[in-house]
This record gives sequence, C-alpha cells and structure tokens, in this order.
Amino acid sequence: MIFVRAATAILVLLSVSGCVELRESQPDRTATEQLLFSTAADRVCEALSLRIPPDSRVYVDSRFVEGTDSKYLVATLRDRILRNGGNLVGSREEADLVFEPRVGAMSVDRETTLVGLPSFPVPIPLIGNVEFPELALFKRDRQQGVIKLALTSYDATTGALHQSIDPVYGFSQRTDWLVLVILGWQDNDLMPEPTDDRWVGESTFE
Repeated sequence: MIFVRAATAILVLLSVSGCVELRESQPDRTATEQLLFSTAADRVCEALSLRIPPDSRVYVDSRFVEGTDSKYLVATLRDRILRNGGNLVGSREEADLVFEPRVGAMSVDRETTLVGLPSFPVPIPLIGNVEFPELALFKRDRQQGVIKLALTSYDATTGALHQSIDPVYGFSQRTDWLVLVILGWQDNDLMPEPTDDRWVGESTFE
C-alpha cells in the first residue's frame, strides 16, 4: 500500500510538471504559423519572372486565390508588379493587362519523429486521468510552409494571352529538436539574423 501511494504521488508530480505550457499566441494562430505562410509567399512571388511592358496598367484578378493568408500573397504579388514597372489599377475596365494568379497549394506540413515515451493519460484514484509527460530521448518536430503558385496574364480588351507562368514553389521551415528530455534547440529560415538591419528589438524566444 505504501508503494502504491508513493508511486501515485510521483506520477502526480511528474504530470503536474509536464502540464506547464507556454501560451504562444492570443490569436487563433501563432506567429510561427503566420511566418511559415508569409515567408513562403515572399519567396514564391520573388521567383516569378514577370513580363510587363513599361507603364502598363495592370489589374490583379484574385478570384482564384483562396486559403489562409491569401491576402498577403496577393499583396506581395502586387508589390512585385510595381517593382517590375507596372501601374496597378482598381478595375478590369481601366487595365491594359489582367494578371490572374492561381494557387495549387498553400498550407503547412508537419512531421514529428520521437524516440522515447509519448505522453499518455494515467488514471489516478479520486482525481481522474492525469497526463503523463512525454519523455524524449530524441525528438524532431518539423513544420514546412508550402505554396504552389502559377500565373496567367492577358490583354484586358481582347483576352489574348500575354504570358503564362508555370507553377512556382515556395517553401519555409522551422524544426525543433529535443535530446535527452531537456536539451533542446530549433532552426528556421523564417527570420533574418539579429545582426540584420531588418531585426528590430529583441526576441525572447529561441
């Protein structure tokens, strides 16, 4: 009986310590998830080889762009058009060219590899189920943002094809590593180095 009580107490303590968690974000999605989408969007739009005659008036028809952070993707494409010499207009009637982007994929893949003991519920008398914490000898948790973007542009008056760009793929990633339960680190390609001029302020998370 003493052994059972001692074992129960140890399980409760371990479970309590394992239930402490960091609330990453107040919104529905974390900053990491948003960065995975937006970074992949930046890269896929930068890879587009746009042909725009000088001073052409361009209307972006975004009807075929749907999904999470689709507005950021469209806004990034509009920025690329301006950088390539186009003039944005608000309607098809004002335009010389219509740009019609289409998205084949815009999501986040996740793959987790664990060598060790996953978390599991432990029934405790008079308390109920308590979650036993994960014990990882080795763990890799990888998230990858993926965007597949293609684009067609055509004459706003005649509908004749101006340019057709085959699908371009943009990727981003964050990988979290954990070894021997407590030794953890992460690598990602989502943010510039702290020495970069674009890094303003100090991040409190690694």
